[in-house]
Amino acid sequence: MKKIRILIADDHSVVREGLRALLGRVEDFDVIAEAADGEEAVRLVREKKPDVAMLDISMPAVNGIEATRQIRRSNPDTKILIFTMYENEEYVYQMVAAGANGYVLKDAGKHDLIAAVRAIQYGGRFFSPGVSRLIIDEFIRRSREASPAPPARSELTTRESEILQYIASGLTNAEIARKLFLSVRTVNTHRTNLMHKLDVHNTAGLVRYALENGLVASQP
Repeated sequence: MKKIRILIADDHSVVREGLRALLGRVEDFDVIAEAADGEEAVRLVREKKPDVAMLDISMPAVNGIEATRQIRRSNPDTKILIFTMYENEEYVYQMVAAGANGYVLKDAGKHDLIAAVRAIQYGGRFFSPGVSRLIIDEFIRRSREASPAPPARSELTTRESEILQYIASGLTNAEIARKLFLSVRTVNTHRTNLMHKLDVHNTAGLVRYALENGLVASQP
């Protein structure tokens, strides 16, 4: 079994030790490195090339936002998971813009953290439920303030519309796959096709399109 190779970056040693102990017990995880600041994280990512880099936002030398930008430039294949105490719209938007694949709050349960690592490793996104709601609420607020002209609706298949609704509701590829009895690879292919068809480049663009076109699914 191929393990997911993980780097942990946090300036608090007790947090790093706790994460290493927790993630080290997961069969398909392998914690290969730890960093005490953003500068060290960027260097270790270049050297170790982990599958997933787990970064805090507030770190000495180089903060998590800038570290994410640098890792994206030097090691674009490394997925980035933000693990932080900050539940703040601006931080979320800055991290997504910088290239983060997921954003999990430090008060999340261990199952959410494990699910987040797996989701982003296999092509998905993961946001803590409260963070997903912040993203949606902020898109609504900005949309109302800007009053943009509604985009022309592309011809979406029934399946594409269904998947777009679930994406806008904050579900990961794995969660959508389970709901629709599809493989994660198939859901990821639909996500890629949606971005191409709607001429958007990230999950935030898909969420915005869904909101502006009344395609947000109600949660069961």
